Amino acid sequence: MEKVRDHCGFGVTHTLHDAYSFGKSLQHRGRDAAGIVAKGESRIDVLKWIGGVERFDVTDLHKLFPSDNYHTYLVHTRYATKGRKDKLLDDAHPHVVGGKAEFRGDHVIFLDCDAAIVHNGQVSESYFRDLDKEYLKTDCDSEALLHLFLKKGPAKFLEDVKGAYTMAVAKKKSNSVLVLRDRTGIKPGVIGWKDGKYGAASEDIVFRKNGGHFIEDLQPGAFYTIFPDSRPPECIKVVEPELAFDFFEWNYIADADSVINGVAVRRVRELLGEGLAEEFKEDADLVTYVPRCPETASRSFARKKQVLFKPIFYKMREERSFQGPTSEEREESISQNLFLVPSAENILRGKRVAVIEDSFVRGNVAKRIFSLLENSGAVEINVLSYTPPVGVVGSDGIARGCLFGVDMPPNDDFLAREGARNRTIEEISRKIGGEKNFKISYLSLDGMLRAFEKAGMPRKNLCTYCLGGCLPF
Repeated sequence: MEKVRDHCGFGVTHTLHDAYSFGKSLQHRGRDAAGIVAKGESRIDVLKWIGGVERFDVTDLHKLFPSDNYHTYLVHTRYATKGRKDKLLDDAHPHVVGGKAEFRGDHVIFLDCDAAIVHNGQVSESYFRDLDKEYLKTDCDSEALLHLFLKKGPAKFLEDVKGAYTMAVAKKKSNSVLVLRDRTGIKPGVIGWKDGKYGAASEDIVFRKNGGHFIEDLQPGAFYTIFPDSRPPECIKVVEPELAFDFFEWNYIADADSVINGVAVRRVRELLGEGLAEEFKEDADLVTYVPRCPETASRSFARKKQVLFKPIFYKMREERSFQGPTSEEREESISQNLFLVPSAENILRGKRVAVIEDSFVRGNVAKRIFSLLENSGAVEINVLSYTPPVGVVGSDGIARGCLFGVDMPPNDDFLAREGARNRTIEEISRKIGGEKNFKISYLSLDGMLRAFEKAGMPRKNLCTYCLGGCLPF
């Protein structure tokens, strides 16, 4: 069975148009598949499709989900992580129990379901051993998660299941929707308000970009009842928080204008850029960045260093190569989407260039940067990551990765290590640029954590397992 390995986005709202708009606002969290749950007084219907949200026209969604029949909608954008191209539609959310399936090529409709779930995170498959597998329609553990939830109920589920999850569940026999966040809070989630009713989403930006208001972050270790009318959500705290927020949300995943757990993403990235400038002792004539996430950090780096800032790369499409389901698709996304502006050679010739990147995981983007800059005329090229080496072998001898929903499993091909040992900075630089004048550098772990502390996030509240830290639970 596939482990739940999503880094996705979800929303709960009360009109189909808002569900569609929420999904588009969450597209940066996943582009491989999308889906919508439409919940009425005594009926749940579901649609999911391969591709981004706009792949399905909103006008025709109204034909499938006539507004008079439903009062609440759940939306999901999925980032597939296991390279299962032949299973994208099966694995796509929402997952359901019951209902009649009508498969139609690259989309499927489920009519009159008993329950449906949208979910972001990863839970150990050990929790699913006692489930009767004959009732499961797919190999994706998010479906198993729904069965486990229905078996235990929200309170017992939060008590018993340790993992990384924010999730929303609709049940046919209940007129409300339940939203849960695990005790660590690894995955983000918020409550918001729009047009007189309350909803939920992965990020506050979803409400603010669509004419609503952010109310509060979901409390870790609690579940919320979202009502179909104007009543505020009912929150029931079940277990004490054991905070281990995902630093990667601020460094890369979240929208730059989001505020995650009370800490502004843009402010963290500014401070990460300043931290890089403090630690990087070499001179540079020009600072640039790899579009689009590191722009904020690149600008603050340039200000701190008092060096010229100038964009020299562009992308044809606003897609994240990290989210490609296979290594081939990730490399293709980079090679066919990342380019130099036409005047780059005139800008770079004779310059010492610092290129800011958010992280190096497998090294695909770093190789593309080197390929583009190799014959640019720059006399020195330094590529700087404001995230420390990912996937290292920890001091305990255990090879790291992510076990909580980011596409970095411990057995991945990480740039930072080779087999059972960590590569040196020199080895990493040579692997990307050979013996050429090309160097990779990283912000130190302490430097990254200091940036978070300056922004208001205690370092003890962050999960740093993939950087060599301890397991959060």
